[in-house]
This record gives sequence, structure tokens and C-alpha cells, in this order.
Amino acid sequence: MDFGKLQPRVFTQLKKSLKDQRIGHAYLFEGEQGTGKKELARWMAQAIFCLSSLPDKCPCMKCTNCTRIESGNHPDVLTVVPDGQTIKVDQIREMKAAFNKSGVETNKKVMIVEDADKMTTNAANSLLKFLEEPEGQMHVFLLTKNKARILPTIQSRCQILSFQPLPKHYVQEALIAEHVSKGVAVLLSKLTNSLEEAQNYAKDAWFEEARGVSKQWFDYLIECDDLAFIYVQKQLIKTFKEKPQQQLLFELLLIRYRDMLFEEATNEDVALLQPKKQKKLTQIQLLTSVEELLSSRKKLDRNVGFQNVCEQLAWRLIKNN
Repeated sequence: MDFGKLQPRVFTQLKKSLKDQRIGHAYLFEGEQGTGKKELARWMAQAIFCLSSLPDKCPCMKCTNCTRIESGNHPDVLTVVPDGQTIKVDQIREMKAAFNKSGVETNKKVMIVEDADKMTTNAANSLLKFLEEPEGQMHVFLLTKNKARILPTIQSRCQILSFQPLPKHYVQEALIAEHVSKGVAVLLSKLTNSLEEAQNYAKDAWFEEARGVSKQWFDYLIECDDLAFIYVQKQLIKTFKEKPQQQLLFELLLIRYRDMLFEEATNEDVALLQPKKQKKLTQIQLLTSVEELLSSRKKLDRNVGFQNVCEQLAWRLIKNN
């Protein structure tokens, strides 16, 4: 990942801290998934432990310490991830116990906490006490998509760095370089800001099937075809079985409707994944359809049955259009 291009402000600030040898005790990296938070935290750990002596103090990426941290095998670089849905207090206590011991190989230690906003209240308070009384050369990197869920008292003890969303063209170009078709690359860049997640979707046979099924249902809905009802039971409930898959269906539909809305407003063709429809909806009809989709997605989030949500959506879209 080219941090200089993708997160220039953050990267410049961290490089200056390294060069000036003023590395903070605690950092809070906040930003969307896939914006490089974990990778840049690991890069900082490599810089802290690097055996080289480059003038700018950046990691050489070649020495034993750099390569071990890259593969997750350095004993003095600890990573905490949620245990199930949360990060529990025992996990923080175990980390603190390890930090209070001398380093296995040096007197330095680095901890990276992924999804730090998922700490329980007890875990967050335990971490807070640790941050209030730092010992030795210890550095903590908290990673989060939701800074608002981090205790203000923890935030006040961290240097907060905000990561910008990855440019869509970067995700598209990276996927195309891996021989993903342009149309699919464009779709994936709209579906997720995470290159890693986009790459996983591109390799997933289920996603390829889901993309085709969602496209067919979209066609029925646009044409106000009664087959849209039959298709729910015939195909949708068989393909989109799990809650995350069902939520993905609505994201795919929203992308297609928003593309049509953009085309209607600008007369510019952005729908690379399907030919132009014979039926052309007005801007008002498209806006209404998007509102119906958002409303249906909320029902699904409230655990209304997937089949009922889809059938009601089909009926309302056909009726309104």
C-alpha cells in the first residue's frame, strides 16, 4: 500500500515524528475499513523495531524485525482483536500483564488494538488506567471506524489521526490489474472502500452468482414485471440465505438505482454492468425507488423477515412506477 499517495497527510505526520524521534505513546487511527489503518500501525511498529539505521528512521522492510512484524511473528508486537462481538476486559488485562514485563528481546513494546470501539466498558476503563500510567518505551495504536464510541478520556490521551476513504479509482485500478473486468471493478469500488474486501468479493463464486441474481431482480423491478414477486421465492431466498448476504442484496440494488439516477440527472452512462433499459424511469420515480429501498433495508435491520421485505418492496416499486 502506497501510504504517501493514499494517506498523504497522516503519512507525512508520522514520518516527521519518526525523523524527529518524537513517537507518541498512544495513537488513535480513525477511518473507514480498508483505508490502511492496520497496515500503517504495523509500519510504525516496524519503524520502532527496525534494525537498520536509515536517515529518515523509516523501516527498511528487509531486516529480521521488519519481516517478522510483517508476518505477525514478533514477540514484542501484540495485537488485540475482538473475542466474538467485543474486546473483553480479560484481554486488556492479559495485554497489560505482558506490557508490564520486560520485552522479550528489547525494552520496547507495541500494542495494536483492532476495532477498539468494540471494547466493553470494563475493558475501556482498564485500558484507560494503563494509558494514564505509561511505563518504558511502550506504544499503543487504537484502530476504529467509529471514534464516537471511544471514551473521551481515552481520546484525550491519544494523538488522533483521521484516515481518508480510498479513492475509487485506486480500488478499480488495483482490481483491473488482477484481471477483474472493468464493470465488476467499478461495481466493487462502489460497494466497498476496502481493497481487501473488494478482492475477496472478486474471487468469491457466491458473489458472482449473487451479482447475477440481483441484476435479474433489478430488471424485473425496473420493467414492473410481476415476475419480480415470483423471483423472490424462486431465487432470492435461495441465494441470499444469511443476514449479511441479504444486506448485500440491498446495497447492490441501491448502486444500480443510484447509477440510473445519475444518468437521468447528467445524461452520462455510468451503468457498465447492464445495457440500457427499455423502460426509462423519471427522476422522481428513481428517487422514490431509492427511498423505498432504504426503508426496506431498515426493516431488514429490524429483523423483519427477508421474504416479506422483498415481496413488499416489489409490490411498492411496481405500484409506484
